[in-house]
Amino acid sequence: MYIPHHFKEERDEQILSFVRHFPLATLITHDQTGITANLIPFITKPGKDPQSLSLSGHLARGNNQLRDLALGNECLLVFQGPQDYVTPGWYETKKENGKVVPTWNYTTVHIWGTPLVHDDATWLRNHVGELTDTHEAQQSTPWKVEDAPEEFISKSLSAIVGLSIESVRIEGKMKISQNRSEDDRNGVIAGMGTANPELATFMQKYFRKN
Repeated sequence: MYIPHHFKEERDEQILSFVRHFPLATLITHDQTGITANLIPFITKPGKDPQSLSLSGHLARGNNQLRDLALGNECLLVFQGPQDYVTPGWYETKKENGKVVPTWNYTTVHIWGTPLVHDDATWLRNHVGELTDTHEAQQSTPWKVEDAPEEFISKSLSAIVGLSIESVRIEGKMKISQNRSEDDRNGVIAGMGTANPELATFMQKYFRKN
C-alpha cells in the first residue's frame, strides 16, 4: 500500500483499537484461477509475537473461498474505517491564496497472514460465542448463543467453517488531513461535522491523541 510518511500509522495500540472498532474486513485470497474477496467480521487479539495480531472469523461452508484458504497461501485482510470526499471549500487556505484541490480522507489497516481453517465444533462454538458476546455487549439485554435451542445452534454451526490468521505484516494508513495546516484541518473537521459526523469525530480523537 502506498503510504506517505505523514499518513502512516505504526502504533500497535492504535492498530488494534482500529480493527476492533471496525471489525468487518475484506478477506482477499488467490489461487491459480484468480483472486477472491469476501466481507468477514473478525475477532482480533494481540499476537504471539510483539507487533503481531491474531485474528479469527468464520465463513459459510458453501463459500468457495474456503478452497483458497485451505491451500495455506498468504491472504490479505483490509479493514476500513470512516472515509469521505473533502471539498477545497473547507480549507482556510482557499481564502488565503486559492491554492487548494479536492481530496479524499480515509482510514484503513491492511493485514497479511497465513490462514488456518478450523472445521471443529468446539472451536466454532467458542468463536461464535465470543463474537456474539463482543457485539451484544452494547445491547441493554444482550443475546447469548445459549438463548437459542441447542439443536438449532448445532445445526447452524455445522453450516460454517472457522478461520484463524496470525499476522506477518501490518500496514496502517490514516489519511485525515495531517499534511494540511491546523486551520485547514479544523475546517475539514467542521465541514465533516455535517457531512460525515463519524469521520469528524474520528479526526478529532486522532489529533487529540497525537
